[in-house]
Amino acid sequence: MSKRNSQAAKTAARERLRIEREREAERAKVRRQIIVACSVVGVLAVAGGIGYAVVQTNQPTKWEEASDAKVVAPANSSGKDGTTVLIGDSKTDNVVHLYEDPRCPACASFEQTVGETVNKGMEDGDYKLSFTLGTFLDGNLSGEGSKNALSALGAALNVSPEAFLDYKAALYSAEYHPEESSDEFAEDDYLIKVSNTVDALKNNKKFQDAVEKGTYDAWAMKMSKTFDDTEDVKSTPTIKINDKVIENPSTVAEWETALKDAGVTK
Repeated sequence: MSKRNSQAAKTAARERLRIEREREAERAKVRRQIIVACSVVGVLAVAGGIGYAVVQTNQPTKWEEASDAKVVAPANSSGKDGTTVLIGDSKTDNVVHLYEDPRCPACASFEQTVGETVNKGMEDGDYKLSFTLGTFLDGNLSGEGSKNALSALGAALNVSPEAFLDYKAALYSAEYHPEESSDEFAEDDYLIKVSNTVDALKNNKKFQDAVEKGTYDAWAMKMSKTFDDTEDVKSTPTIKINDKVIENPSTVAEWETALKDAGVTK
């Protein structure tokens, strides 16, 4: 091979090498652009997901919305936002006031032991019954059962005072009152199941619709706030006779003694 041919071959080889390097550099540039683009998309997707999660977290809950909603007060209630529940036709000035929470096991025990006797005293005209119901156990134990059951009690009160008392007794019964840590009252189906043991509420479509639609949710939140704002009520049940807190009775005899000590006589 002549020297000239040899030089030409070398020149051609260098040119091919240059072209190949340029092509490789171009391919590398494209790969970098694709990686950057994908990274940007990924970051935007993550940011979007985080943003969505933040928005969802900041959305008010059903019960927070109910706190600000217009109150539909049940029939047979009175006072501001219907938070006064006073039952009894007697002309007596005597009032027994019960402060309870639907999930409270001690309230259930009181209802199972003395509840029927308490109701009979009201029916006999010895005193009127007043109720202020709270939902603090939902906060202590987590859940929504107290609030949901209170709303359902509003639906029962709207039917009649008797339906309210009978439904409250059913919710507190040994058969249907759940363990304190259980949140079965949060389920509308469960509340309706219990209501079907009460004659006035059995298959009562108006009552059931009110439970499922949360008609009295806002009322329940106002009632709960009234409970929270009562300074001398620290636990449930708290029982007052003529505005004086008494020691919780655990038997019918103790209840009758408490009435006598408060000057409530037959």
